[in-house]
Amino acid sequence: MIQELAGGIETIARLVQELRASLHDSQVLTPDSEGYEDSIKRWSDAVERRAGIVVYVGSAKDISTTIILSRSYAVPFVVSGGRHSSSGASSTDGGLVIDLRKMRRVSVDASTNTVRAQGGCIWEDVDNAAADHGLAMVGGTVNHTGIGGLTLGGGYGWLSGRYGLTIDSLLAVQIVLADGNIRDASAEINEELFWAVRGAGHCFGVVAEFTFQTYEQKNPIWAGQLVFPASKKLDEVVAFANDFVLSNDGSSGMIMGITAPPFMNEPAAVTTLFHNGSASEAEAVFKRLLDLQPLRNTTQERPYRELNSIMNHLVPYGGRKLSKGASFVPRLSADFVRSLIARLQELHSKVRGSPRSILLFEFFSPDAWCRVSEASTAFASRGRHQNLMIGPFWTDAEDDMVCREWARTLARMANRELERVRDEAGRPEWMERIGEYGNYD
Repeated sequence: MIQELAGGIETIARLVQELRASLHDSQVLTPDSEGYEDSIKRWSDAVERRAGIVVYVGSAKDISTTIILSRSYAVPFVVSGGRHSSSGASSTDGGLVIDLRKMRRVSVDASTNTVRAQGGCIWEDVDNAAADHGLAMVGGTVNHTGIGGLTLGGGYGWLSGRYGLTIDSLLAVQIVLADGNIRDASAEINEELFWAVRGAGHCFGVVAEFTFQTYEQKNPIWAGQLVFPASKKLDEVVAFANDFVLSNDGSSGMIMGITAPPFMNEPAAVTTLFHNGSASEAEAVFKRLLDLQPLRNTTQERPYRELNSIMNHLVPYGGRKLSKGASFVPRLSADFVRSLIARLQELHSKVRGSPRSILLFEFFSPDAWCRVSEASTAFASRGRHQNLMIGPFWTDAEDDMVCREWARTLARMANRELERVRDEAGRPEWMERIGEYGNYD
């Protein structure tokens, strides 16, 4: 809280005064400012904190000045981009928030197929700017996620099967370091810093601008969701997913969600599907799933720019929620998934608002990201494994710790299952290196 900081309220007041006098392209908010309440909102209500100061920065220079002044007054600060963290890393009780929300400019160089995007952009900004030029890049799977957190933590997305992780398409950054120095980093300049920000970048500074390689994407794609009752079709869906991830050439992707849709009174397997090609090609790839007679089918050809929005409704802003990461290796066991469903149903029976909770199993071809050597970036979890995101939702603050512990329990179950698979496989060296995808924590 503000009173607990060195100097308390007086320190905050002096820092506010100096920030307002020193910053050129930024807005400084305090709890009595218009717009303050909106400035502390986050993707998850469970991690909203009442900051002492929120600075909507407008330039790398102002980021630098804010860092230097915060340190001089011994006021702790955090950084907020897309506000998507459910760990609370972008929130502070009484400290200062460097909020990049106003830095969302995107420029496209069609002659080099590159994009420069400011650090406060969300993926919708980048997707739309690139699509205007018939281009696309590896973003997330939800387009209201900030580009900064996802990129610096590695970055998986629908195009990962073709082009690898988001950091594999990162060409350069402009970053403000903890001492306030502004640095450019790329494969040609400050190479060690560039190595570090690709995978561990949250630890090294505030990125004011990213430069990405993009790829031609003029054709429409095929995507949408199929909904199946888990009690009847789980084995078939999981069997297809296991075969799919081992056989597809990177042009397709699949995420299996386990949740309780409002139009059903039991858990469902909701498959979000993607194919970078025509409907006829996609329907051949996913024929086994389509033949299972889904309860709902929203698949269709659509522009690529729509792809990263088709899961937005599953994880919208607002409400209490979190994400927790784990890993699995195909072949995924349907019995293991059923054990998680049992835990999900227990949560439904005990916690108000929890039927919106979701488990997301990703199935992307790992070939492209495995072609990049593990030593070439700071991302330490390349491998042929896949990601599991554990996402409890709930209504009441009194259930915060219950739901966090529930998520940790499921992550421990996933780790035990991974150990079982390792043992059955003879504990190959690559499986020993499997970690968790930090962006889901």
